[in-house]
Amino acid sequence: MSTAPIRDIRKITGRIGAEVVGVDITAPLDEPTLRFVREALDEHKALVFRGAPLDGEGQQRFAAQLGELTTAHPTVASVEGAPRVLPVASETFGGSAANHWHTDVTFVQAPPAYTTLSSKVVPPHGGETLISNTAAAYRDLPEPLRRLADGLWAVHTNDYDYATPPEEHDDALKERRAEFTSQTFETEHPVVRVHPRTGERGLYLGGFVSRFVGLSKTESRDILRLLQSYVTRPENVVRVVWEPDQLVIFDNQITQHYAPDNYDGLPRRLERVTVAGEVPVGIDGERSRSITGDASHYAPAV
Repeated sequence: MSTAPIRDIRKITGRIGAEVVGVDITAPLDEPTLRFVREALDEHKALVFRGAPLDGEGQQRFAAQLGELTTAHPTVASVEGAPRVLPVASETFGGSAANHWHTDVTFVQAPPAYTTLSSKVVPPHGGETLISNTAAAYRDLPEPLRRLADGLWAVHTNDYDYATPPEEHDDALKERRAEFTSQTFETEHPVVRVHPRTGERGLYLGGFVSRFVGLSKTESRDILRLLQSYVTRPENVVRVVWEPDQLVIFDNQITQHYAPDNYDGLPRRLERVTVAGEVPVGIDGERSRSITGDASHYAPAV
């Protein structure tokens, strides 16, 4: 008689997020199980796996089942000896430097399709990750705003406006910013992106947007604030509480996320591995355009 656990999906909120049970991601997945995970990711956008003790190799092995991997980051150093693993630590990305809603690496032409985060050090309180469903945000838009968004393109750059004013940057933050912007990237993306697997439309925005094509920075700031308010509506957001040996994967093509600085400076460390994605496509079929920066060392050519 089989004692294999029964696969199941337990929704965390109505619009985004689910816990996956009965799937051992520390071992290779067979084709039916991989299809189960893919379909759950398409539907729920963010998945939580508990009891998943993964080292860097194990996390890469799991993520690689969903596609080719990127290197760790276009400009930020990887974990030593693991060029595809990015440390996401309180001393590296902690504080206000990580405190903004964003989609990972949208400043390059082909941002990651999926992001995996594995917990290494979890603070006793705080340190959650908030993830938003940008397809739900798009559906929430009133028709006039939807028509506006449909026609907009945005310039994304890694030389973005940090959450703290420059005069408050300490030496550590200045050093992190210098590393992050050591090579400048700019890319034009459609504000409404069509998901390559599901065909859903989502708002493709976030903290790396510097302006909208054809608009001033002042005009862009006001429109961005308005559209982002739909992304960050509480009903569109899941709050993931971290615990040891936990892995979270989210669809970077149709979500944004935010790491609140609410853990009193205590140690917090995750490790990130990302799956390479396609060049985004807008509702008119037009593909994103690279303006500045060669990211061929980061992601495979598409």
